[in-house]
Amino acid sequence: QVQLVESGGGLVQPGGSLRLSCAASGSAISGNTMAWYRQAPGKQREYVAKITSGNSPNYAASVEGRFTISRDNTKNTVYLQMNSLKPEDTAVYYCNILWTLHWGQGIQVTVSS
Repeated sequence: QVQLVESGGGLVQPGGSLRLSCAASGSAISGNTMAWYRQAPGKQREYVAKITSGNSPNYAASVEGRFTISRDNTKNTVYLQMNSLKPEDTAVYYCNILWTLHWGQGIQVTVSS
């Protein structure tokens, strides 16, 4: 059974950067499309970005140009580099193996001065 564990969240000022990591264990994820989602307080979970097994990325319009998704299959890990962070990026961020029920536990990102 695959497990996903996010790390790298925290509190950052507007305009700052964070890099989230999603480490998978129990199964290799190299053949899977991996995705990041987020859920802000009182809102539904929303799509942020995905990366295919062939390393093709895709982004939600709200983060395009500011966030970069990448993967390191040797480490069985997916990353989300977040730059130029805004208060509206505040949310719990989740890693997901796309089209499956495999989710991480989530990690808090707070953008505030």
